[in-house]
Amino acid sequence: MIKGIHNSLVERKRSGKKSFAVLIDPDKVNNSNMEQLIDLSVSAKVDYFLVGGSLVISNYLDECLQLIKRSCNIPTVLFPGSPSQVSKYADALLYLSLISGRNPELLIGQHVVSAPYVKQSGLEIMPTGYMVVDGGAPTTVSYISNASPLPADKNEIAMCTAMAGEMLGMKLIYMDAGSGAKRAIPESMIEKVAQSIDVPLIIGGGIVEPEKAYLNCKAGADVIVVGNAIEKNASLIKEMAAAVHSVPVNVG
Repeated sequence: MIKGIHNSLVERKRSGKKSFAVLIDPDKVNNSNMEQLIDLSVSAKVDYFLVGGSLVISNYLDECLQLIKRSCNIPTVLFPGSPSQVSKYADALLYLSLISGRNPELLIGQHVVSAPYVKQSGLEIMPTGYMVVDGGAPTTVSYISNASPLPADKNEIAMCTAMAGEMLGMKLIYMDAGSGAKRAIPESMIEKVAQSIDVPLIIGGGIVEPEKAYLNCKAGADVIVVGNAIEKNASLIKEMAAAVHSVPVNVG
């Protein structure tokens, strides 16, 4: 069940290489600005596209993914906010379980409903422990999930939550301050979590400057995800990718 993209994430982690992913919300793009986004991403050597959002209301998901496929070889990974955000045109899907909250629907309920469709999709399925961290502002993901985020100053809670997710069989841990967060996840929390798990660690939310992306990687992030800042300024892609890829390789 776990194959290509997961293997690449594990291998990059093992070799100490950091990855940069551009998050695309299908509600906020069209063919015209997608072409610019793809060109910039190819030029910057972006490693992955994450596609999805907390609330996708347009019908652009399939078309968006097909456009990426026609235009470049950057792998596409679905980042679904609901069971309806599944498309056969992607390469893989983050099968998210909200382990930071206590809403049973997002721990297992929606997965039961979506399982047959997800199974038939042919996508590479990557079980992912999803942890929402307080970014200083109410976010769509917090509202939709009806679950409180992890306090940003409770590193031990984040560490234990990530450890539990890994021991329950999650193949990735994704820590997210949410779209539009006023502050990104502290490096001290990232470091604490990274030192406590062996699976790849993805960090997103509130990252608006290349320096922060770099510091997050130094703290132990394996993948940096940026969406909101790029929506406002697409030229940030080059700087963000350069910052992530400039982190010295430090194996073991």
